Amino acid sequence: MEYVNLGNTGLKVSRICLGMMSYGTPHWREWVLDEEQSRPFINKAVDSGINFFDTANMYSLGVSEEVTGKLLRECLPRDEYVLATKVYFPLKQIPNGGGLSRKQIMFAIDESLKRLGTDYVDLYQIHRWDYETPIKETMEALHDVVKAGKARYIGASSMWAWQFAKAQQIAETNGWTKFISMQNHYNLVYREEEREMMPLCIDQGVGVIPWSPLARGFLAGNRTRKDWGETQRAKIDTMAQNYYYQDADWDIIDALRIIAGNLGKSPAQVALAWLMHKTGVHSPIVGATKMYQLEEAIDSVDIQLSDDDIQALEAPYQVRPVLGHS
Repeated sequence: MEYVNLGNTGLKVSRICLGMMSYGTPHWREWVLDEEQSRPFINKAVDSGINFFDTANMYSLGVSEEVTGKLLRECLPRDEYVLATKVYFPLKQIPNGGGLSRKQIMFAIDESLKRLGTDYVDLYQIHRWDYETPIKETMEALHDVVKAGKARYIGASSMWAWQFAKAQQIAETNGWTKFISMQNHYNLVYREEEREMMPLCIDQGVGVIPWSPLARGFLAGNRTRKDWGETQRAKIDTMAQNYYYQDADWDIIDALRIIAGNLGKSPAQVALAWLMHKTGVHSPIVGATKMYQLEEAIDSVDIQLSDDDIQALEAPYQVRPVLGHS
């Protein structure tokens, strides 16, 4: 496993981050693995050198945090892994049940720490932009979370580049903690982030940890133009069906299959390798509910793509609407 500093910080993270949304309870989503089913994946990740784990309070309505905390405590001392979680989406449909108000952030961090069974998280992220709360209120609250020792760093997730720049400027002006990372929607069939967010992060030294690097499984290359796929998640994943499956996406899949065949690798591995070749990308967040998926992700770190490979993969791309901010 390779390790890189996350943005302009001294925090070292593995080149692959294990996304913990897949681990929690199937009562939340049918494809989610329970604690006992999840344990081999965390063990494999740790044995392979992955030290970066990302969850959120809303995954499995809190159960993902419980499983994440318990299984990591079984494997490693607290100082040997980087733990990230997120706040914004509500766990209960009540007033003040979600969002990024000071009230919600202060409540949510304490609840996340209880579920995770730890005194602090390494990276506390806002899951989305809150249009109903002034960003100044949010940034001051996040700064206070850091100063209270409950988080070491803060990060953000999908939003417009102007919003991210505004949040950073407010923090800098007031001497508050700034975001060190951006968890954005970025993969081989969704590259709109290359217009503004990626250049902004590169210029400002912000670490990029893309979510859905395999386009919710689409880039695994096992789906056809005639159906959504064979897995349970593929059949019921309306988000993937709305985001991808355009004609140009299938052309990218065709190119992906050819290059993967030439290299003796899977399409998923080549798609991850492409992402890790992109300037500014630090640690893609991968999900795995089958062991081969995790093993392939780990092996993808060592894949080298030529300039011709990259050009062939990128050539079919067509501009599309911005997706993933809500």
